[in-house]
Amino acid sequence: MKPGVFLTRALPTPVMHRLKTLFDLKYNLYDRPLTKPELMRGMRGRPALISMLSDPIDAEVIASNSRLKVIANYAVGYNNIDLKTAAALGIIVTNTPEVLTEATADLTWSLILSLARRVVEGDRLTRTGRWTGWNPTQLLGMNVSGKTLGIIGMGRIGQAVAQRAVGFGMRLIYHNRRRLPHRVEKRFRASYRPLPRLLAAADILSLHVPLTRETRHLIDRRAFNGMKRTALLINTARGPVVDEKALVRALKKGEIAGAGLDVFEEEPTVQKGLLTLPNVVLLPHLGSATVETRIRMGWMVIENIQAVLKGKPAPNAIR
Repeated sequence: MKPGVFLTRALPTPVMHRLKTLFDLKYNLYDRPLTKPELMRGMRGRPALISMLSDPIDAEVIASNSRLKVIANYAVGYNNIDLKTAAALGIIVTNTPEVLTEATADLTWSLILSLARRVVEGDRLTRTGRWTGWNPTQLLGMNVSGKTLGIIGMGRIGQAVAQRAVGFGMRLIYHNRRRLPHRVEKRFRASYRPLPRLLAAADILSLHVPLTRETRHLIDRRAFNGMKRTALLINTARGPVVDEKALVRALKKGEIAGAGLDVFEEEPTVQKGLLTLPNVVLLPHLGSATVETRIRMGWMVIENIQAVLKGKPAPNAIR
């Protein structure tokens, strides 16, 4: 008899086929997040749950299924899961690390270039028929080459972003909980800076930190006050790392020049003030949204579930 698995959102076709082959799969048939009662009904009696970062897996949800053995989060992050309750009940929680690195770094650079060269504004101008021809002062942007890129969080994704910056001939500075070894700094031609000095020097600031109590609203009103008025902010990490109300204020007052966001404080809700600003590029959480990446994430989820249900250590257990 196949073990039961509940999946909160349908995944790419090859992953769905594999899940149906290996497990007694039940999944969300709607193109929307499940409500809490729907989630608890769906996972009832099943030893494995595949959740998305957008699913709040709190103590009530976890405790509602006495047969639950593994929660496989289809994401790198796992701040949506009550880890203490899961641990207390002997439930293994897993994630999908590393596989997102290159896709997220690519998307970060998509935002950097789109914002610096005003690509979205240009596309809108052309599509609406308001473009009247070449103009020497039209939609002037900012060179990326030769500028200073400040990275906060030099883990796997931060370093992948840094590697791409080398090709653009950028000056790279970074801030991290721990300074990187000299050989790593040398590879990226990167210099460590305390946070206030990094904020003051960066032409482009890119965020790559996890969401913790320490990083929530790391970029707040005080941080914006310490940045260049010509600086661009890029966030492909976690929405609450940026105080969005402070960001709107900073953009309107000209304290920074623009922002590119793939994540938001209260997804899918976006701070209303951001929606009307022309110097902001807003994406619907596309960091890992490539066919290759999403399928590889699915394989990792399956490997984690199989390991736990066979009584073996999960490759990506969160400890």
